[in-house]
Amino acid sequence: RGNRRGFIYKIDTTLSNNLDELKEREMRNFFLYGFNSGLLPKAPGTWGSVVGGILGYFILMFLPQSTLFLLSIFITIIAVKQIDIYEKETGIHDDKRIVIDEIAGMWVAMSLAGGSLVATIFSFIYFRIFDIKKPSIIGRIDEKVDGGWGVMGDDLVAGVVAGLLSAGSYAIYLKVV
Repeated sequence: RGNRRGFIYKIDTTLSNNLDELKEREMRNFFLYGFNSGLLPKAPGTWGSVVGGILGYFILMFLPQSTLFLLSIFITIIAVKQIDIYEKETGIHDDKRIVIDEIAGMWVAMSLAGGSLVATIFSFIYFRIFDIKKPSIIGRIDEKVDGGWGVMGDDLVAGVVAGLLSAGSYAIYLKVV
């Protein structure tokens, strides 16, 4: 009888540990998949960028650009570690469902371009161009850097370039309009 209790306790503990691991994996995926926008069947990177743009726009309605920039750094630090864990568990590098990199890249672009709707649209357009085409150093980072930094790095650099171009385009827009 005492042996049976120990057996049941071990099963209960094992099930509890498995459920905890499952919850942790689900939370990691929810974060990395950009609130599950990366699970949409077509163009997950574009959808992740849309989510980043919408969230960033609302953040900028209430907080300064510097806060959005700091948030992009914060989520990048978390994402790099979580992507490393994800890649170790799945064996997949730069899974297309992972779009937290697009969110961080959009936030960098938006924090440099400004908080208006027009600046957000410019940021989205330029960011998607640089994220898809991956010219110059953006492409080299994508190809040569492994792990979480490889996944996040190219999008962060694309965000910087997109943000600078968006800021310039927005300044021209203001002069014309």
